[in-house]
Amino acid sequence: MQFRRGQLDYFVAVVEEGQFTRAAASLHMAQPALSKAIAQLEAELGMQLLERHARGVTLTPAGEQFYEKARLAVEAASEAMQTAESLTRVKEGTIDFGFIGAPPGLDSPDSLEAFAQAHPHIDIRYRELPFPGTSTGSWLADVDLAVCHVPPPDPGVWAQPLRSEPRVVLAPSRHSLAECRLLRVEDVLEQTFISLHPSVDAKWAGFWSLDDHRGGPPEQLTSDHALNPQEVIASLAVRNAITTVPASVAAILSNALSGVVAIPLSDAAPTTIMFVGRHERRNPLVVALLTFARGVGGAGGKVDDGGGAGAGIVALG
Repeated sequence: MQFRRGQLDYFVAVVEEGQFTRAAASLHMAQPALSKAIAQLEAELGMQLLERHARGVTLTPAGEQFYEKARLAVEAASEAMQTAESLTRVKEGTIDFGFIGAPPGLDSPDSLEAFAQAHPHIDIRYRELPFPGTSTGSWLADVDLAVCHVPPPDPGVWAQPLRSEPRVVLAPSRHSLAECRLLRVEDVLEQTFISLHPSVDAKWAGFWSLDDHRGGPPEQLTSDHALNPQEVIASLAVRNAITTVPASVAAILSNALSGVVAIPLSDAAPTTIMFVGRHERRNPLVVALLTFARGVGGAGGKVDDGGGAGAGIVALG
């Protein structure tokens, strides 16, 4: 049989969300239409795939087997579309550049202008990303490369060090630490930290609450579930809590936001800012940008195919 357009996507979304309401919201469609589409799929297959109950749905034994194949089909179709879009960008001479928080144009305007002059045929388009989840490859699905602190390792992702930066405490101006000119890690370990969403990679999230120095998460976290920097800033505006960020981000935010102060941490392990991207997106345009970054840094940055920190440090700006 031939599946109707969207049927497999709808089914996979319902399974992964665990209920029709959330799945319909993620698919941007009405719940009755989604329920009807799944019922039609079950009728055409001649088998029940889902058990409906008050809290949502669970897979039947037949549904479990069908889901594994449907998930692979949906992933393959998505990857094919993403590859086609990437090839189109190469033909058009564009790079989709992902970032978290402060845009690269604010952080390194001179270097990016120099790159534009050296490669006038390449147009960089910036795409803001949420905080990374456990699958770095999926997180990078819509961009050709991104810049961020070391994301979770992924065999399908390459990484090139960009630079090393100190971590800096961000706190609301009313916070008891706000008047401090310099802090040590021991001064802040017992403070309340802004909490990130459970879908954010735990190790990546914990780095910003100094878990690497404490040996575990803070005893006190806010009730927030921040998925991106804007939500962290919103929390800082209303909570008596702190977080840490790279020094470059702290400099931009503390200048732009009157209610937030940035306080250097003298002894925290630094953050390593990386270029990262999926192997199949490592096209000539991306290579040109990476080569330029190595030339500007002059330190012979080393690519770590395993997604780790790597040995060389280069600077862009």
